[in-house]
Amino acid sequence: MKRLMNLLMLSCKKASELIDKQSLIKLSLKEILMLRMHTGMCDACASYQKQSKLLDELLSNQISSITETQIPALTNNQLKQQIIQNLNNNK
Repeated sequence: MKRLMNLLMLSCKKASELIDKQSLIKLSLKEILMLRMHTGMCDACASYQKQSKLLDELLSNQISSITETQIPALTNNQLKQQIIQNLNNNK
């Protein structure tokens, strides 16, 4: 029975990995069930999951509201010159 519980129960580390993975790709049914079981019993991971989801939504909204005119266009030569200048200033 203990072995079965170890297979079904996630550690907090593994649960947080699945929470982060969930924001990038779809979890398998097994992963979804294991994560739900864990977050149902672990308040810390449930809070982390809510915070992670909120941050993902906020960042997504922020990124989608940025227009191309708000992002400065720099060429490779400009970037190279800025790096060289910063290196020279730090000497």
